Amino acid sequence: MIDKTICELFAGVGGFRLGLEHSSKEWNTVWANQWEPGKKSQHAFDCYCHHFGRNENHVNEDISSVDKSIIPDHSLLVGGFPCQDYSVARTGAKGISGVKGVLWWEIRDILETKRPKFVLLENVDRLLKSPSTQRGRDFGIILACFHQLGYSVEWRVINAAEYGFAQRRRRTFIFAYQNDTSYGQRRSVSTPQCIINTNGFFAKTFPIEATDSFRISALEYTELADISDRFKFDFENAGYMTDGNITTSSVVPIQEKPITIRQIIDSNADKKFYLGDNLEKWTYLKGSKKIERTSKTGHTYTFSEGPIAFPDPIDKPARTMLTSESSLNRSTHVILDPNTNKLRLITPLEAERIQGFEDNWTDTGMPEKFRYFCMGNALVVGVVERMGHTLNKIFAKEVHIEYINDNTDEKREAI
Repeated sequence: MIDKTICELFAGVGGFRLGLEHSSKEWNTVWANQWEPGKKSQHAFDCYCHHFGRNENHVNEDISSVDKSIIPDHSLLVGGFPCQDYSVARTGAKGISGVKGVLWWEIRDILETKRPKFVLLENVDRLLKSPSTQRGRDFGIILACFHQLGYSVEWRVINAAEYGFAQRRRRTFIFAYQNDTSYGQRRSVSTPQCIINTNGFFAKTFPIEATDSFRISALEYTELADISDRFKFDFENAGYMTDGNITTSSVVPIQEKPITIRQIIDSNADKKFYLGDNLEKWTYLKGSKKIERTSKTGHTYTFSEGPIAFPDPIDKPARTMLTSESSLNRSTHVILDPNTNKLRLITPLEAERIQGFEDNWTDTGMPEKFRYFCMGNALVVGVVERMGHTLNKIFAKEVHIEYINDNTDEKREAI
């Protein structure tokens, strides 16, 4: 078995770490980075350190300024990174250059420098379809980077509520592994269809109904700049890439009974969370509407949107929680408190429960609004915990490859 060492990027308040540690106390986070750009106060990092300690390997600086070689070796790289512009441009003799500030390229630099055996990443579900003008380009670039570095990749869009959790949060999860790992060698004798259906990382963790409908493609361009310029593909919600060959399918989860809002109700909600005299505004925001608008080019069009349930039904899981939760806007949850029969916002404690954190996890001195912000930025801890249990089994079978010397490809395996 190899050591269960983690490098946690874009750590937030520690959702990845917490989920993995819930699955096994053997997980050891050797380096973590959290940086909120443009913020004088680093509340998320302070919360992380409150729970996990403040030391030299918990780093609060822009990841782009970090020398990747100083990051300790690790067997698992994790992180939830934003959906940004992943396009690249040719830069003459220097090769290619990604858009400045796009965090994927920092991940790629760490992969290239530290070569972790396994990678687990999270992103929004629209990653697979972006940008709208060249569907699939961005995810194609990510897959090409992994391919160039000797990794195979599985992905799945997971709706947490469909697997028993308290939020209808849809996120793309990416699991990558070096092809020369024991796990990679075992997967190499499976078909992509079997990996997606039954014996892959996500199929074992989040079971699906078997499908025989697949589409295939290939990363036919060898240069990232060519993929950036030309690649298009309709990625489905599940898939597998190895050796540059892509297999994808639209899969249906075997659903489990979710946790509902009623089950995580804060029975002592303060009166400040109850709606005041702005009920008319809330009703308008939540309702359907058609609005005549004019574009920058002078084109007139009708903007329309359907209604959102008002109040949110408490016998269903929560909707996807955003960073703007609790503010006066359409996406904020409003519930009818079952104890008082009055309309109110969800409390910070309920927001934490919706994401699967321990009660008052973010009650570490940060402003209340930022507690909601942190939860809107977080991931569902229980989803990571389930993946952690699968990773525990993979790591238990993994062997450590040692090269006999630096001048030969001859290698030996050590348990």
